[in-house]
Amino acid sequence: MPRKERIATLDVGTSKICALVGEIEENGTLDVLGVGLSPSVGIRKGVVIDIERNAQAIRLALKRAEQMAGMGIDEVWVGVAGAHIASQNAHGMVAVTGEKKEIKESDIKRVIEASQIISLPPSREILHVLPREFVVDGNSGIKDPEGMSGVRLEVHSHIVTASATSLENLIKGVERSGLFARGIILDLLAVSDAVLTPDEKDLGVVLVDMGGGTTDIAIFKDGGLVFTKILPVGGSHVTNDIAVGLRTAVKNAEQIKVLHGQARNDNDTDETITVLTTSGKDEREVPKRMLLEIIEPRMVEIFQLIKTAIEESGYAGLTPAGVVFTGGGSLLKGAMEAAGETLIIPVRLGYPEEVKGLNELGEGASGEAGLGYVLAPPVFSTAIGLMYYGMGSEPDKRAPIKDSFWGYLKKIGDKLKDTF
Repeated sequence: MPRKERIATLDVGTSKICALVGEIEENGTLDVLGVGLSPSVGIRKGVVIDIERNAQAIRLALKRAEQMAGMGIDEVWVGVAGAHIASQNAHGMVAVTGEKKEIKESDIKRVIEASQIISLPPSREILHVLPREFVVDGNSGIKDPEGMSGVRLEVHSHIVTASATSLENLIKGVERSGLFARGIILDLLAVSDAVLTPDEKDLGVVLVDMGGGTTDIAIFKDGGLVFTKILPVGGSHVTNDIAVGLRTAVKNAEQIKVLHGQARNDNDTDETITVLTTSGKDEREVPKRMLLEIIEPRMVEIFQLIKTAIEESGYAGLTPAGVVFTGGGSLLKGAMEAAGETLIIPVRLGYPEEVKGLNELGEGASGEAGLGYVLAPPVFSTAIGLMYYGMGSEPDKRAPIKDSFWGYLKKIGDKLKDTF
């Protein structure tokens, strides 16, 4: 049973920034104490392009979460995404040490380190090393070899890498907001903890997180991550298409998409919608079918890109659990039906379940942030997943703590606490 511990997370997305404060209750239920939202600025396709503006947006989301929770926040688990993320499968092998040839934790660490010996340019940094399976003297499919006897230990791992400068700029934005980045975690890993079941991961499943600037794809098989791909297209592209096609401001286009948008153009009525001009001073009526004719091609394109990515992964036909969609882009009316028609495999909408306070707090936070619409649970999948992931007790669930000025100060503070 997870220990009761308060934790804060930060989801820095292309369209919004979300700060959450919560705790795990004694029965294992996650209780959200505070939600802070702010429109995202200084971010493009998951990459920080303006550190100061990004820090200001983080501070605003942080302030709102602190006020709602009634407590201060000094450290957060941060999710990372963006087109700069890449991954590859790797293999490591070592000889088992010790007199009785019993595999110890030190042997497991050595073999995982051996799998990290890959060729990387200086501009890339390893973010996660995720063991998929261990092999002991040729016997594969082993999840935890500790205590077993053997002469040779191997591991098949999945290595996630990121742009070193993109990570550093993300951390700088967090630090300038006054926070310590306790760990940097791949969004897809965090989301998987919130929306996928262990059975789905074992059987084989595709996870698709449709964000504002990117669509992130992950494939899980035999309980582990085996493939990741980031598509540089997301919900904001649909919004921009609407803004151009209907000649309105992007903010108005987002509201129109949420209120009237559909992924499939099956509207045969003469219904009209009200559209503000770009200046926001005048309005006009346009046929709803004009809106749907703009949305459908872009959504079909995104689903086709997802299908192509699955086929190129080598795991097409090996994911009987189907595709689980989450993220704000998946909430568009008819999106799941359109995805099923394109992908031709079972699809479902994934969202965090058994989370206390999320709906009520989310409604209040979205209105306060001026987002113009109520946020549904799939929008919080990353922030909730970061909570589950950060509180995990397994070694591979602890993301690395980045060395930084704030990290240095925190280490000094921890030593002073231990002393006094």
